[in-house]
Amino acid sequence: MQLNGSEIVVQCLKEQGVDTVFGYPGGTILNIYDALYKHSDEIRHILTSHEQGAAHAADGYARATGKVGVCMATSGPGATNLVTGIATAYMDSVPMVAITANVTLPMLGKDTFQEVDIAGVTMPITKHGFIVKNIENLADTLRKAFYIAKSGRPGPVLVDITKDVTAAVYEYTPAEPKEIPVENHFTEEELDKVVDYINQSEKPFIYLGGGAILSGASEEVAAFANLIDAPVCDTLMAKGAFDGNSYRYTGMIGMHGTKASNLGVSQCDLLIALGARFSDRVIGNPKRFAEGAKIIHIDIDAAEINKNIRVDASVVGDLKAVLKRLNTKLTRQNHENWMKTVADLKEKYPLKYEPSNLSCPYVIETIDKVTGGDAIITTDVGQHQMWAAQYFHYTKPRTFLSSGGLGTMGYGLGACIGAQVGQPDKICINIAGDGCFRMNMNELATASRYNIPIVQVVINNHVLGMVRQWQTLFYGKRYSQTVLNDGVDFCKVAEGLGCEAIRVTSKDEVEGAIKKAIDLKRPVLVECIIPEDDKVFPMVPAGAPIADVFDGDDMKNE
Repeated sequence: MQLNGSEIVVQCLKEQGVDTVFGYPGGTILNIYDALYKHSDEIRHILTSHEQGAAHAADGYARATGKVGVCMATSGPGATNLVTGIATAYMDSVPMVAITANVTLPMLGKDTFQEVDIAGVTMPITKHGFIVKNIENLADTLRKAFYIAKSGRPGPVLVDITKDVTAAVYEYTPAEPKEIPVENHFTEEELDKVVDYINQSEKPFIYLGGGAILSGASEEVAAFANLIDAPVCDTLMAKGAFDGNSYRYTGMIGMHGTKASNLGVSQCDLLIALGARFSDRVIGNPKRFAEGAKIIHIDIDAAEINKNIRVDASVVGDLKAVLKRLNTKLTRQNHENWMKTVADLKEKYPLKYEPSNLSCPYVIETIDKVTGGDAIITTDVGQHQMWAAQYFHYTKPRTFLSSGGLGTMGYGLGACIGAQVGQPDKICINIAGDGCFRMNMNELATASRYNIPIVQVVINNHVLGMVRQWQTLFYGKRYSQTVLNDGVDFCKVAEGLGCEAIRVTSKDEVEGAIKKAIDLKRPVLVECIIPEDDKVFPMVPAGAPIADVFDGDDMKNE
């Protein structure tokens, strides 16, 4: 059938099963928005307050559902406003398609009004970027974009379409989405080498990364851990891939990981990295990381093997597929003494915080209690992010959404909106610090416009908490530009943007406020006032070995 380019865009979205798009219209993309208007009963469009919010919402939607998130923006500043969200998705391997429209083909390269080479701008932060200058290529390009976003190691793809292509007419032929193959590049010899290392090990430790969630390998990971009788630690991106209530679970590893995880990994004789990339925030000093251990690395991306840490054995492939095959080759191990050693570390070095004051850990624990752990938690970046990772017990994948690789302040609110749209039956709560929240708090208007029942918790210590913590510990308490004790009233802001607001100043108010916020079933802000000098512990100084982990008790004993 003959359709114009904008109708072809919408039809291709429908082919790919897209039911929601996040975006903001403008001149060059008007034709596509006109087509969306005609198909509003099939594809829901969420108008965000800012294009960055649209990118984060598409990201949150993708992480919460496992589908490809879709965002749209016009040319020039509309497109460039997507960049931070695209980079966030790229660093955390989130499948996303960003569709932008550009000026007409004859006007490209002439510094036309609102012209930006967005494909060039985003080249380093996308899996692939396309610019469509010919209507004949439009449908196939969009199909390729979704395929690339989903296949292998997922990630964002940009499709920039000139405005004349959105108006041109061409024959559209429907097509089924191309099946995504399971990436299996491994050999039996590679698997057998891994099995040999496991059989020789007396103190194995599993280090779990975000690939376990992306591959849907939670069941296989649990079976693997039981077979080799090993403890399990995770990264920020892997929260929920392994049951946080399991006796095998030791907590997060790295800069703000638990002592049990950091010391345990430092004492093990075999470290098995599953879908992880050995981030600097995990390994600390690479020369001192797991010094006494053989290291096995299983990952879908061959480029990650030996990139940050030299390993003794590796398997490249989809983690779920690799573990399914590997588990058939393993016999059940028994490491009773090692498991007891790790259990003793957990008992000796539990996470703890000052119990007398209202604090973020107490708020997080209360949210865990009120929801029974059955909620999607999104966060911004900083102290509250680490506390949310430490004190909520994640038992299922796709329930903790946070900017890990890029560390994007302002990520959480848009992501929470996207998660709630994608998982409307789930309780969705965003945890933000006051510094992060003020960056994209305009997205509360998006939540109120559509009555998206998110709960926005603002942990307000009137400072940039994580930066202040570093200034306290390493910069002689010179608090340069980190004090936010101004006249901003977040509750009034929330009410002005159409949301409910509750302020909490004491511990006994927290549970009632969280319950009320959830029960209202509309967007609610809960502001919690905490002391300015609360610190996230444990901690490893940047570049130090993770075995040098310290906490508040260590500082008192110095």
